Amino acid sequence: MTARRARNPGRSILLTSALALALAVVAVPFYWLAVGATHSSAELFASPPPLLPGGHLGENLATLQSTADFGRVVLNSLGIALVYTLLAGAVCTLAGYGFATYRFRGREPLFGLLMLGLVVPAQITLVPLFRMMAELHWLNTYQAVIAPNLALPFGIFLMRQSMGTLPQELLDSGRMDGCGELRLFWRVALPPMRPALAALALFLFLYQWNDFVWPLIVLRDASSFTIPVALASLQGLDETDYGAILAGTSLAAIPMAVVFLALQRHFVSGLLAGAVKE
Repeated sequence: MTARRARNPGRSILLTSALALALAVVAVPFYWLAVGATHSSAELFASPPPLLPGGHLGENLATLQSTADFGRVVLNSLGIALVYTLLAGAVCTLAGYGFATYRFRGREPLFGLLMLGLVVPAQITLVPLFRMMAELHWLNTYQAVIAPNLALPFGIFLMRQSMGTLPQELLDSGRMDGCGELRLFWRVALPPMRPALAALALFLFLYQWNDFVWPLIVLRDASSFTIPVALASLQGLDETDYGAILAGTSLAAIPMAVVFLALQRHFVSGLLAGAVKE
């Protein structure tokens, strides 16, 4: 016992050092991003590179606004991400509830076919989706960005696994009391799923907020660009203002951090759900 206690301080120091190193690895890129947003491109490529904030943040933000109309771009991304999160969350939750609670012929093969979407590269579907959007006359519209990925396989899988923990007796008793299916879903099934719903909302928001390839394909007017597309358009053939790009990237990270902090407690609860065996 004495030897074990003697080893504990060294183990604690080692664990603390490892955590501090991991924190540094994660934090240094974010620090460099924030510092780079305050410097000009010439200063960023100086040797040695700047490690402290500079005085070009206002200039970089002005360049960002004048070249990309970044205020409108942020509103575009925010609106698309919020609408997508609400619609895709509803679709994935209803589909997961159906797969988890209803017994119908072909349920397992259909769910397995849906899960194939997790292993099929998204690039394979770009051409068919583009042709579909063109036939619907949806090119350069926000619905073309939102609609194709509403039934996200991972979201359906997450909600199906979470809804599978609901006691079937609870749902049957609600039906016996005359509760309709939609009311049963809203009043009985959803309240215990708040941690899973928070995790799903966070995933969907970040998925749409960071999406680059599909908005780049279907959006053509600069006034309708999302943040990733607008930042990519700042890269020129002859000269690129990296200070402005880093400033835009820093601003783009703020909503993601806010959403994560707002849903952090529920998100962690959703990840830990089922980890402790009762």
